[in-house]
Amino acid sequence: MASNRIVIKVGTSSLAYSNGKLNLRQIEKLCQVITDLSNRGKEIVLITSGAIGAGIGRLGLNDKPKKLEMKQATAAIGQAYLMQIYQRFFAKYSQLCAQMLLTKEIVDNHLKRENVVRTFEELFKIGVIPIVNENDSVSTDEIIGDVFSDNDNLSSVVAVINKADLLIILSNIDGVYKKVNGNLSNNVINNVDIITEEIYGYVSNEKSSLGTGGMSSKLNAVKYAMDNSVDSIICNSKDLNIIYDCLEGKIVGTFFKAGKEDEN
Repeated sequence: MASNRIVIKVGTSSLAYSNGKLNLRQIEKLCQVITDLSNRGKEIVLITSGAIGAGIGRLGLNDKPKKLEMKQATAAIGQAYLMQIYQRFFAKYSQLCAQMLLTKEIVDNHLKRENVVRTFEELFKIGVIPIVNENDSVSTDEIIGDVFSDNDNLSSVVAVINKADLLIILSNIDGVYKKVNGNLSNNVINNVDIITEEIYGYVSNEKSSLGTGGMSSKLNAVKYAMDNSVDSIICNSKDLNIIYDCLEGKIVGTFFKAGKEDEN
């Protein structure tokens, strides 16, 4: 797969243990793989969840906060810690990274969006990895499930405005599973040209205890990407070498080919 500009989205469930504390081995592996791809000349954007999850771990909380203000405070604490971790591991591999916090208001504003795109382009030119998250400490869109809803949708927006060749959404499952006799099977749908209502019927809105997006959200994200000429893959983050498999065109997860629209 001849993909040069790639957006990689990783969710909280892929970065943190069930107790909310960060999985440092997993994060280091992610940084290693991304640095290796950058060394090959690939332009990578990392969309990372995990700010609230990291904050939960730092504060020693047992559960995700219920109160909106506490969620925002937890995100502010966690985002700083999360970037420290990314900077530490990227530095280990001599790779520079940069933080970009976005909100729906920024993306919806034409002038601000153009400024964001120019920033991305400059970071690509100088070989720096942009690390993107929604600014949960000031924006409640993701926290309360509003229009932006979560980093799945943010990842597809970032892929589109950057004219990416590929969007990889790393999840805690293998992809979209087929239904047999009304029940989900263990067989993954490898290729999707059109996201139909039947495909939506294969997934649920169930979310992890730390994350904000379910499989339905991921389908919405990849549909937006497909409709805007960006190929997408949903695959399992358990072994991050799967990113190499995605770029080598191996059959992993569910691949969504851009270019076709549902006529129904």
